[in-house]
Amino acid sequence: MLYLIVFTIIYLAITIYLSYLGYKKTTTVSDYLLAGRQVHPVTMSLSYGSTYISTSAIIGFGGVSALYGFSMSWLAFLNILVGVWIAFVVFGKRTRKMGKALDAHTFPELLGRRYNSRFIQGFSGFVILFFMPVYTAAILIGISRFIEVYLRVPFATALLVFLLINACYVIWGGLKGVLYTSAFQGIIMIVVMIIIGITTYFYAGGLIEGHRELTSMTSYIPQELLSAGHNGFTSFPLAGSPIWWFVITTMILGVGIGVLGQPQLNVRFMTLKSDRELNRSIPFTAIYILFTTGIAFTVGVLTNVIFYKNIGMLSIEAVFGNVDKIIPMYIDRFYPQWFVAIFLVTLMSAAMSANSAQFLAMGASLSRDIFEQALLKGKSLAETTIVTRIGIVFSIFATLILGLLMPEGIVAVATAFFFGLCGATFIPAYLFGLYWKRGSKTAAKASILCGFFSSLIWMLFFHENESRAIGICRFFFGSDTLAGHPFNMIDPQVIALPLSFIVFIVVSYLTRPVSQEVLRKAFRHI
Repeated sequence: MLYLIVFTIIYLAITIYLSYLGYKKTTTVSDYLLAGRQVHPVTMSLSYGSTYISTSAIIGFGGVSALYGFSMSWLAFLNILVGVWIAFVVFGKRTRKMGKALDAHTFPELLGRRYNSRFIQGFSGFVILFFMPVYTAAILIGISRFIEVYLRVPFATALLVFLLINACYVIWGGLKGVLYTSAFQGIIMIVVMIIIGITTYFYAGGLIEGHRELTSMTSYIPQELLSAGHNGFTSFPLAGSPIWWFVITTMILGVGIGVLGQPQLNVRFMTLKSDRELNRSIPFTAIYILFTTGIAFTVGVLTNVIFYKNIGMLSIEAVFGNVDKIIPMYIDRFYPQWFVAIFLVTLMSAAMSANSAQFLAMGASLSRDIFEQALLKGKSLAETTIVTRIGIVFSIFATLILGLLMPEGIVAVATAFFFGLCGATFIPAYLFGLYWKRGSKTAAKASILCGFFSSLIWMLFFHENESRAIGICRFFFGSDTLAGHPFNMIDPQVIALPLSFIVFIVVSYLTRPVSQEVLRKAFRHI
């Protein structure tokens, strides 16, 4: 406990100081929401990475990897290919230029001004404000589960205390404070995860021995998982099986592609002053993602070897099926207490960096994208900033309620839900808005609405993970899902995203494009 107190005090002192620096350097709306568009590339890459890779990756997806094996490594591959290279090169450069040309301060504002539509901006802000708390709650559950295991405190207490700590500095410092603290938190995360990766292979008997042991453990996997398509920890699930559909469409594609529609990440591109800074950010971000997700997913799988050697059961059996407790229990059991305290600080870093960006995005959506469009158009900095902070407070309460209501083992699934929803809702309008001048306002509206509602309908009535948990399908139709295998296992984004693309293209050719005046302004630096 002494170690934890000392490390936590040092960590919070540095975090508060960095947040204070952000507060002192914030004098305009652009400072508060975009850090003045003058962010250093290394700061941006660390902030982007630590916002992208949160406790949901370390705790949630690390636990899921323990369950499904090295097939989850494909998500780490997509995290780098899609979440870094495609995001920065294909989307990032034009986002930065168009955001500056249109004087956009939020992701919804970028879409709204590109298509000259207050509805698009307002509806996009609504999606962020009311659905992002699902993701923020998932991140908070991850850190709270570790606090529950390590400090033996009630889960609800851990959730509330950590949420209040996180809330204080994001309300205060704006995006500059978030960027400074996220960069510091990112450094902590990458160093600690490298240490955990090396020591985990040591505990497992080395690289070759650890993988050999995993391969030989197929017979120890519970029969219900084998019947559902589990094919061993070092093999891909059986093609066409329920687990195969879940791992491919929800865990890998849902998150790996859905990242392109993440508002709290896309706005980061608008903080850089030139393409040169953006290019310099790419290798730092890629390395960061590799050493965090790659290690987290690998460690998750190898916990099976270590748990079996020491307590005679797989890690999923040791936590009684709650995958969110696998990584916390592994660290708590097999590492010295001083390192457990450091790891808890690491999880605090991961959660705070991601949550701070999300709370700021939700607050900005209320002020810039919803409230200001109707009531505060052209008002002063003070009023806009105050409403942003009110939005942050709202999002904090929503996150707290969801965090207390969500079931066990939900972290990775909740993350995939939000990534998939944003992907289907935003990606087509976002991509075509950056590259295709023919795309029309009507097409963007239709595509956004199609992606959003088709995702929700598939979640409520077809995709069994959500439909069973929500219960609306059973209430109306007496069944958890209206579809049989494999449709009950196919992630909503796999259905909704292609539909959203098709709707955008078809409607664009049937309607008039945005006015030439708007297009000239949007594309003047491209």
